[in-house]
Amino acid sequence: MNEQLNSQKVRQISFEGDALRMSMDWTVDDLDRVQVMVESTEGHSHPSSYHLGELVSEMEKGVLQLGGKPAVYTTTDICDGVAQAHGGMRYSLASRDMIAGMVEIHAKATPFDAMVLTSAGDKAVPAHLVAIARLNIPAVHVPGGAMGAGPCMKSNEELWHMSVKVSEQSMTKEEFLAFQRACCPTCGACQYMGTAATMQVMSEALGLALPWSALIPATNAEIRRAAREAGQQVMRLVKADIRPSDILTRKAFENAIMIHAAIGGSLNAVMHLIAIAKEAGIEIDADLFDSIHRQVPVLVDTKTAGKYPTELFWYAGGVPQVMLELQDMLHLDQLTVTGRTVAENLQAYKASEMPRFAEMFLANYKLNRRDVIYTLKKPLKSEGAMAYLKGNLAEEGCIIKTTAVAPEMHVHEGPAIVFDDEATAVQAYKDKTIQPGDVIIIRYQGPRAAGMPEMFFMSELIASDPVLSKTTSLVTDGRFSGATRGPCVGYLCPEAIDGGTIALIANGDTVRIDIPNRSIAITGIAGEARSEEEIAAVLDERRQGWQRPDFKHKGVLGTYTRCANPSLQGGGLG
Repeated sequence: MNEQLNSQKVRQISFEGDALRMSMDWTVDDLDRVQVMVESTEGHSHPSSYHLGELVSEMEKGVLQLGGKPAVYTTTDICDGVAQAHGGMRYSLASRDMIAGMVEIHAKATPFDAMVLTSAGDKAVPAHLVAIARLNIPAVHVPGGAMGAGPCMKSNEELWHMSVKVSEQSMTKEEFLAFQRACCPTCGACQYMGTAATMQVMSEALGLALPWSALIPATNAEIRRAAREAGQQVMRLVKADIRPSDILTRKAFENAIMIHAAIGGSLNAVMHLIAIAKEAGIEIDADLFDSIHRQVPVLVDTKTAGKYPTELFWYAGGVPQVMLELQDMLHLDQLTVTGRTVAENLQAYKASEMPRFAEMFLANYKLNRRDVIYTLKKPLKSEGAMAYLKGNLAEEGCIIKTTAVAPEMHVHEGPAIVFDDEATAVQAYKDKTIQPGDVIIIRYQGPRAAGMPEMFFMSELIASDPVLSKTTSLVTDGRFSGATRGPCVGYLCPEAIDGGTIALIANGDTVRIDIPNRSIAITGIAGEARSEEEIAAVLDERRQGWQRPDFKHKGVLGTYTRCANPSLQGGGLG
């Protein structure tokens, strides 16, 4: 018995715990072992979590094989796809902090000596990474894998514009139902480089998951082997006393942001990585993302901005292969959960036969590695995936996924058409009120107003419209799905409820979005060009008449909206 372990210290002062454990599956000998929490988001909430019980079993075995005692805990997550287009989406971001809080409660109330966690979904993965940073006990994260490709490599985000086709009777209900049945053929995170897939990659890029474990196809036996190995590895971390604080350095976050640029990752990862860094005592911001994205090109061709589903990314070599392409830029001396550095992990990857055999799966699609992961000398895109914009419409900034924007829309100036919620904007689209050239404003959607729901339905309608996608922009203080395509600016700060300029803009005001110059500004009033001083005077006058809306939210959503930080400060509680 190691009396320095958290679990053993508590046994010296709390005597009911041993008795209560032995009423379950604990033996007397188990009480002296390293006690490891095996935490997951397993549940019937959605395909990213439905299958995680299999991985939990393997994680338990790994802990047992190296002499530890596992204990299984679960706090399941919700599905952003299921929560889309109704009030349930307001709870999505809040759920990240609630899941992280429950992991903290589970770990602290016992307490445990280490933990191994598995998750795959949009808010589940960042929740687990926040908890790892906060608790700072030896930990390994197991990414829950990728969903298999749909028919003709299509994926479920296409259902939104298809639903409009059904309402317009240009697609039959039978065709629509058939696609619904076919587009999500397996469990795992959605098949595109959305938030769930991006955050699995970020877990590995930060060094908190084992090498080449992000986005393993969820039906592939390799994912179970990775889970078993994670259970074993957390026991080695306990012995070596390697903690998340040894891994989560500023260099680790810079590495992760470089990988984020190279994969063309979700905008939501900006907010999540800022929140994780804050728990680790490290300050990063959207400006750092912008700086790194200017230097690191996009190398990975995955949906929705690209061609291929994410399972093919893993077959092409996944995160290690991207790291090899970026090795001259990365901090290769950075420690990871293997107990080795990034450089040492890459050497082991190159020495393995597995990458060669994994690439053979691409031959089933008549593809090779370079179809999916490009080289630094011949990148897919010359710069990274996002840009940080500032101006009189967003004094504290906002972000846009540049790789999802048509080149002709990188500079766009047009009249504002303003909505206070997404549903009204969607109806305006259906009524053809929105015209080519408009700048659609959807406000009062930030963390403190509405819990920061995604504007995915509206953004997908614009992206799927052959005219609007190349003429019309969307600006919001809400957020976007990782699958969002098109000229969509989000995470605008200050948000409307806090009196940000977005609360003051009116129909017909001219808005200019200039990605190359990283600016977003009101440049005219009621269709007439005005000087900066004149615009500031008009906005000051409008502010005098502005009244802060009184949104009343009960329960968890009420707690979150009262306490949430701004989105570009992580959007977390406190």
